[in-house]
Order: sequence, then C-alpha cells, then structure tokens
Amino acid sequence: MRYLGAAISSKSGNSFADLSKLRSRMTTQQILAFTLIALMMAVFIWDRFRYDVVACCALVLAVALGVVPVDKAFSGFSDDIVIIVGSALVVSAGVARSGIVDMAVKKFFPNLNTLHTQLALLMIAVALLSAFIKNIGALAIMMPVAFQFSKKSGASPSKYLMPMAFAALLGGLMTQIGTSPNIVVSRLRQELTGSSFTMFDFTPMGALLTVVGITFLLFFHWLVPSRTKQNNSIEEAIEIKNYTSEVSVTAQSAVLGKPISDLLKLGDGEVIATAVLRGTARMSPFPDLQLREGDAVLLEGPSNELDRIVSSGRLKLSGKPLSGKGQARPDVISVEAVISQESTLRGLSAKELALSYTRGVNLLAISRRGERLKERLGNLTLMAGDVLVLQGSRKNLPGVLQDFSLLPLAQREILLGTHRRAFVPLIILALAMAATAVGIAPVPVAFFAAALGMVVFRAIPLADFYKSVDGPILVMLAALIPVSDSLRTTGGSELIAGWLGGVAASLPAWGALALITITAMAVTPFLNNAATVLVMGPIAASFATNLGFRPEAFLMAVAIGAGCDFLTPVGHQCNTLVFGPGGYRFSDYPRLGLPLSFLIVLVSVPALLYVWPVR
Repeated sequence: MRYLGAAISSKSGNSFADLSKLRSRMTTQQILAFTLIALMMAVFIWDRFRYDVVACCALVLAVALGVVPVDKAFSGFSDDIVIIVGSALVVSAGVARSGIVDMAVKKFFPNLNTLHTQLALLMIAVALLSAFIKNIGALAIMMPVAFQFSKKSGASPSKYLMPMAFAALLGGLMTQIGTSPNIVVSRLRQELTGSSFTMFDFTPMGALLTVVGITFLLFFHWLVPSRTKQNNSIEEAIEIKNYTSEVSVTAQSAVLGKPISDLLKLGDGEVIATAVLRGTARMSPFPDLQLREGDAVLLEGPSNELDRIVSSGRLKLSGKPLSGKGQARPDVISVEAVISQESTLRGLSAKELALSYTRGVNLLAISRRGERLKERLGNLTLMAGDVLVLQGSRKNLPGVLQDFSLLPLAQREILLGTHRRAFVPLIILALAMAATAVGIAPVPVAFFAAALGMVVFRAIPLADFYKSVDGPILVMLAALIPVSDSLRTTGGSELIAGWLGGVAASLPAWGALALITITAMAVTPFLNNAATVLVMGPIAASFATNLGFRPEAFLMAVAIGAGCDFLTPVGHQCNTLVFGPGGYRFSDYPRLGLPLSFLIVLVSVPALLYVWPVR
C-alpha cells in the first residue's frame, strides 16, 4: 500500500497545489485516449456490429494511434478478469447440468410461478450470498435457478439475469469482504486515522442501498427488454417437443406407491403419460392410479422435462444399462438422429434389432410428427422421419449412425440418459469459495481450478467444456482491457482526479459526496473498481482533511461509487457474466442501470451524512 501512503501524505497544505498540477493542459495521448473510448462507447450503443468485433477494432486503432503500446496489445488475454469470467461460465454450466438446481427448486419453491416472486427470491438470495462470498460466485450459483424459473414463467432469461447481477453488486456493499473497494478503503482509513473499517461498518449503508436497489429492480425490471441469446447456434434452434419415452418404476423410485399425478408434477406440466403397462395389462393413466414396482410408464414431452422426471423420480429408462464394472460410464452420451429413407431400420422394431445387445446402443425416446405414440418402444415399428434419442458411448455412436443411415441432428446437449453427479459441482464450487475466503488461493486461481475440477471429476463432459465458455465475451473483455487501461497509462485518470479535487473544494459536503460518488461510478467501467478506489480514495481523503471534515463519509462514497457499476457490461465481471447468456446489447445496461445509479446517489448522500457525520 505504498501508493496509498504517498497519496495520503498530500493532506498537507501543499495538497491543492499538487492537484493544480494535475489540472494542466491535456496531452495529445490523453486526448486520443478519451476520444477513442468515447467513439468506442458510441459504436457499442449504436449496436450495428457485434460487441467482440467492436472491441477488437478499438484495440487495433488504439495500437495504431500509440495509445496502447504494441507489447501490451494482447495483455488482456492473460488478465485475471478473463480467467474469472470464463471459469465462472464453466462452473455455472456444471451446476446447471448436475440437476441439483431442478431438485432444489422443486423441493423448496414448487409453487413459485410468477416473474415478480421469482425475481424477488433470486435477487435477495444473490445479495445475501454476495455479502459473504465473492459476488461472481454467488451469481454463478444462482444463474441456473434463473434459467429454471424462466422456463416456468415463460419470461425471457434476460428479465432475470441483469437484475441479479446488479443485486450481486449491491449485496457486496454490505460487508468489508463483500467487494474489493470496501477492502481498499478500509486500508486507506487505517493509514489515515490508525483504525480500519470493521467487518460490519459497511452494513448500515450497504443494507439500505441493497433494499432500495432490489425494490427498484423489482418494480422497474420492465426497463430490461426481452432478449434471446445473440450467438445462438443452429443446434439451439432445433427443438423437438413430443418425444415419447418408456420408464420403469423400481424399488428405489421416489414415486413408488404414489399416484401418477405426483410423477407428472415433476415435469412442470410439460409431460403427459399416455399409458401404464403392468405385466400384460395396459392401463389408462388416470391421475389417481397408484404406481407399483415394475410398472412401465409411457411418457411424452420435451427431452429436458423427461430427463427431469427420470432423475427426480429415480426411474429406469428402457434399454440395457451401459456400465463398466458395475458403475455408470462417464463417456455415455445421448444424441438425436433422424431415420432416413435409405435406413435399414425402416419397418423394424427396437426389439427385433436388439441394439442394446448387438451394438451397445439404447433407444431412449422417439418423436413422430403428428402422432401420439402409445406402444412400448421395443414394439414400435420405426418409420422414415422418426427422430430417435440414442444412448451410447462417444466412440460407438458415430459408427451406429453411419451403419444404419441415420442422420444426426446438429449436436446439442441431450441430458436424457446421461450420467451426472449431482453434488460434485456444488462441492467443487464450495471448495473454491472457501479457498478464496481464507486466502489459500486468489480468485482467478480458485475459479480456474474449479472449472478444471468440473472436467476432472466428470461433472461436465470434456466435449462440452468449451461450449460452456462464451468465446465472444472473453474476446471482447481481452480486447477492452488494454484500451480501457489507456486512461491510466496516459495519465487521464490522474487528470480526472485532479479536476475532481478542484471542483469538490468549492462545494458543500453533500455536493462533494454526490460528485465523488458519481465520478467513481463513471470511471469504474474503465479502471475496474479497485483501481478507481486507488485513484480517487486519496483525493477524497485529502479533500476532506484539508476542509476539516472527517474522512469516513468520503471514503464510503468512493467505495459505493466504485462498487455500483451498473452502466456497462465490462466494468464488473458480474455484468460480463450475464451479458452473453442474457442476450443483452450494450445499450441495455444504461437503460436499467442509469436510473438505478441516480437512485443510489440520491439515497446514499443524505444517508452517508447521517451514518458517518462529517463534523
């Protein structure tokens, strides 16, 4: 903290003389840096070109103008933020894939169906978690829940993710360890007064702003437009809605002895039962029909909902278990394929083919357009155009598709019939968060190790690992980091700090607090929140000391402004994390974030003067 100590020494009578030097005429490099960043932001908001292309163009232009040194052009690709965001995306995907989220939502919130109640729960949970663990970790835990709620309510995921990211930022304000700015201003106060802020000195202001912010987000979430993921692939556009699958009730099934209506509740109303087969008897699936061991139930619905029923109800899918030495094989996957006109499967049944025994492949589900299937899968005569869900090993399936002239659909994740370890992703994430909390490992290392652990412990297949990483988002981040850092390297940040000190000196205490908070909010997207505190904290403390004010309120104002970055997707990793999955545009952030920022300023200034009096 030598930098802070040197900055605080400016509290002597020569402080404002030093600041006046900072307000000297802008250099050519500073003008170019400010102009380039303003132009880049305008193109982002214009939204005619994809965000990663805009960021890369800005980087090339910055290097050409000499604002970014050539040897620093690609420094962003090794930046901690890129590692954290990429790793968090993998961890979040692992948690979502485990199915533990579905089980938790079903058990604790079975009747939470409206957008307002779902959003309130998500924001409160994220905010409380963010007070004690890294906010990007809290957000990664709750994002799969948001996607699950989105399916239940029919609302776009974009309606949930941005408010959740903002709630994570607000929740981090409540404790000393909640966010980096709080830690930095605590050290600054230690050097200035001899005593640091304590763990819960931030709680009165943080809790107030969190309650106000969440209330605002709950009533004004309509400012966020409904978006779909911008870089959807062809596989995500393919949607088969009427798969028929056969499942069996075993002694370990959770629905044994329960009515069939309880089984269908696990599918959120998306799955219907077409028949129940008990021995040689065929029974109508009345809601009060009690399920017995050995019953075979024919279910129809989307593959994801069928998977949820199978996993939550602990049911057995049709076909021979594909296992090795008594344990499920991690390389078993499920794929979709269409029976072509030339396929030798036409006119045959699965029982006649005996694929499980001859080729090591199971038929899990069938979709036939315009027809509801009521026969057992093994007895069903296959036709050209039928869509099959086949289960097998990654090595075996390609040969089967080729031999039987089956046309694979564009590859997308089919969870039905795949092996998953429900609690492994949560354990991995918990260990990573614990390592950061006790100081064993820094955040980038802990999250990278957690992402690697998802693959090592097979919580997510290696083939799906890179699908979880949103490439365009990481490229945008990596390109923007050196461009944004040009404000610091050219002396632009010191210029802003000098101007701030000069203007604030002529304002009353409330005006200076407002100015400091607003400036910190505006600068944070380009410096990151910790760097903003390092630049502005000493200026605010020096200003307060020279005018005879106590410094606590001004340090708190810097921490609040630096911690409330609601204006861009690049200022904080939480905003970046939801950018791709939410399908947001750059201009969506200020639509919700700008009024929220003004509200935070309006509430925080009088509250700071009350909680931390300046006299």
